[in-house]
Amino acid sequence: MKTDNRKIVLIGTGMVGMSYAYSLLNQNVCDELILIDIDKKRAEGEAMDLNHGLAFSGSHMKISAGDYQDCQDADIVVICAGVAQKPGESRLELLKRNAEVFRSIIGPVKGSGFGGLFLVATNPVDIMTRITWELSGFDPQRVLGTGTALDTARLRYLLGAHLHVDPRNIHAYVMGEHGDSEFVPWSQAMVATCPVQELLGRTPLVQQELLDQIAEEVRGAAYRIIEAKKATYYGIGMAMTRITKAILGDENSVLTVSAMLSGEYGQHAVFAGVPCIIGQNGVKRVLELPLKEEELERLAHSCDILRNSVEGLTL
Repeated sequence: MKTDNRKIVLIGTGMVGMSYAYSLLNQNVCDELILIDIDKKRAEGEAMDLNHGLAFSGSHMKISAGDYQDCQDADIVVICAGVAQKPGESRLELLKRNAEVFRSIIGPVKGSGFGGLFLVATNPVDIMTRITWELSGFDPQRVLGTGTALDTARLRYLLGAHLHVDPRNIHAYVMGEHGDSEFVPWSQAMVATCPVQELLGRTPLVQQELLDQIAEEVRGAAYRIIEAKKATYYGIGMAMTRITKAILGDENSVLTVSAMLSGEYGQHAVFAGVPCIIGQNGVKRVLELPLKEEELERLAHSCDILRNSVEGLTL
């Protein structure tokens, strides 16, 4: 008899967290989902709302509001909680407040006896993933963030739209910070097995100016969505679901998550968005791509920004 129980605890039931929960339900990703929020009543209401849709889904998921003790036997604890930036507040001040929020979360999670994986979605996600690692004391392979997974999906969608190719047949990545210093290593971008840069000059559909425009559109996508609808949550919820499926299914899938670099690409002790092999134990391996010198410099610049962002932050 199969007794495995794929269990996820979601901390933070805002729009990102609940887009993730809704996606989990519709894709039947886990057997049990526990919702935790500082506003317990909200978590209870969200669980009730999701449960009322079970009759229309193909899922038998058990969904409920809970507390930190429920983390004890969870496979993954997913963190979407955090505070918004106040007018006039500096980035470091915001980080200090979010670090305190994470301290109030990770302490009780560890205290429950939790021995699974942390998946972090709170922005700035690379830094908050590092904070989770430092506060938890976990092996860095078991602490990952959403990184540039959504940016990579946006890139493949836009390239596919311009080239009239299914995005699933496009292999390209966004790397570095999930933010303004992220970049596209075009030397690693392919349509099926044909390098995109080899298409330059061979087809009127592919020009360097177009590639630069696409990269800029990817980098600014969140700003445009926020300007239009105040927040972005559906895409990241689905990206989190994809990462979760790779973990629970031990897929060995390559996804651009925020992971600790320990010498890869010449970088040390920094969490950044890079292609990684993801399975049931988290980050099985950082997949080190043969980047060109200019691309390595851009990654180094992005990592320097991430390091500088945590200067003055004490945990």
